[in-house]
Amino acid sequence: MLRGIPDIIGSDLLKALADTGHGDLIVIADHFYPHVTKCPNGVSIQAKGVGAVQMLDAILQLVPLDVEYEKQPIQYIVPDADSGIVVESNPVWDAVKDTVAKHGYDVACVGTIERSKFYEKAMKGYITISTSERQPYGCIILQKGVM
Repeated sequence: MLRGIPDIIGSDLLKALADTGHGDLIVIADHFYPHVTKCPNGVSIQAKGVGAVQMLDAILQLVPLDVEYEKQPIQYIVPDADSGIVVESNPVWDAVKDTVAKHGYDVACVGTIERSKFYEKAMKGYITISTSERQPYGCIILQKGVM
């Protein structure tokens, strides 16, 4: 047993997080995200029963964001501009910003990424965590920094 590890971080995820390095991408996927086909070479972790922002909060207790090299090392998915889908607000998006601020980061380090670009970027992710988040557009991608 280890101290200080959030209960929702299982041993498989803890090992995967420990294996990441500076600049590695971590995808926190919602319930609808096709994690196996979108990142077949990455580590896939099941975190059922956990929401995307809960997972983000737990990860940020252990992993720094890459604020030194990336203007927006954390991004949440939004509809493609040409999709015709308009989503004015989303509780996940608001909670991402609150969670980032809670961990001492400026909310300016949070950005948006269109769905098709998210899928493209997520293919380079080292870890994809499949949560039970049911809010549409509830996916987050973060880039690991250094201590």
